[in-house]
Amino acid sequence: MSESGSRDRVAWLVVLMTALLFVNYVDRGNLATVGPLLVDQLGLSNAQLGLLLSAFYFTYAPAQLLTGWLCERTDVYRLLALAVAVWSLTTAATALTVGFTSLLVMRLLLGLGESVVFPASSRLFAQLVPETRRGSANGWMAIGLAIGPALGTFAGALLAGHFGWQASFLVFGLLSLTWLWPWSRFTRTVPHAPRASFGRPPSYREMLGKRAAWGAFLGHFSSNYSFYFLISWLPTYLVKVRGLSISQMGLVGGLLFYSVVAASSVAGGWYSDRMIVRGASVNWVRKAFVVCGQLGCGICLIVCAALPSLAVGGLMLSAIFIGIASGPVYNIAQTLAGPRAAGQWVGVQNFFGNLAGFAPYATGVMVDRTGHYALAFLVAGAVTFAGAAAWGWMIPKVEPLAWRDER
Repeated sequence: MSESGSRDRVAWLVVLMTALLFVNYVDRGNLATVGPLLVDQLGLSNAQLGLLLSAFYFTYAPAQLLTGWLCERTDVYRLLALAVAVWSLTTAATALTVGFTSLLVMRLLLGLGESVVFPASSRLFAQLVPETRRGSANGWMAIGLAIGPALGTFAGALLAGHFGWQASFLVFGLLSLTWLWPWSRFTRTVPHAPRASFGRPPSYREMLGKRAAWGAFLGHFSSNYSFYFLISWLPTYLVKVRGLSISQMGLVGGLLFYSVVAASSVAGGWYSDRMIVRGASVNWVRKAFVVCGQLGCGICLIVCAALPSLAVGGLMLSAIFIGIASGPVYNIAQTLAGPRAAGQWVGVQNFFGNLAGFAPYATGVMVDRTGHYALAFLVAGAVTFAGAAAWGWMIPKVEPLAWRDER
């Protein structure tokens, strides 16, 4: 394929993966958006709502191990299409639920469906996107991660406010299915390289024996903890504590907060690639962005706990640092693992990272017992600081690892 054809293929892949992550986070975060309504209409406690928010991760996290393995051994394009169909239909079916138990079942099924996205996209990026474009590619993909909750929270709040909380699940689930049409057209034009051309993936034992792997796993856990805390409880916090209406919450906690995350993730990805092209080392650039992003986010969360009057401003500022750190989380994994192991590596990394899915439930318990959110903000800030140390110290150098049969 010509250089221009290869660049076009990469561009379309990035566009489709960005759109995929958008619908992924719209469907995942929909429950948090209607959380205040569920508390009032179904009589749920904060702990019950937290359990529903966390239930997604009870299946999502362990399924990463299976989906990462499958991404290295099956047709990743078809696997991704099947996963989108499963979670889209599950989202639509959530509109038919009538209580806590049925909502819990739908959240567990949703976690299974969405577990394919990151291992599959990381395998494709490691194989098809060069290092000098990978920062921008992951930065653009992070737009979907940010704009999904932004527009999802805003539109979901409007739908729920006018037509009831069930409407948001039905509409978003059916809209997510439309992604399958451009994906099917794209996959017809992409050569499906045989696995033999990249080599056999390393064993899990060898992968888990790498110090860099544990740095990435623990770092990912910490970044997920703070993000899942915010994506799950920000709507309820703004309504119940800061006194915003559902519509105001959709604007501040949806469009504004996640738009800032999106803008900073793209800017950070683009600028990091520019630095590498100009001669800066990949190791220094990737580490600097993720460590500074985590430290900044942690400081903002602690400010929210210590100075509640500045909480809204602190949350908006934390969005900048979340965006800066979002791209390197997967970029570093793709570089370390290389094209032969990126899908499997990210499956394991996402498993450990999404153990942070207990954050919504833990937050609900802390709020119920203390009557406020200060402790929850402090815990999230401390975990985020620990993650900065994992990225910066436990990963010796951001470069492709040498697997046993390559040395």
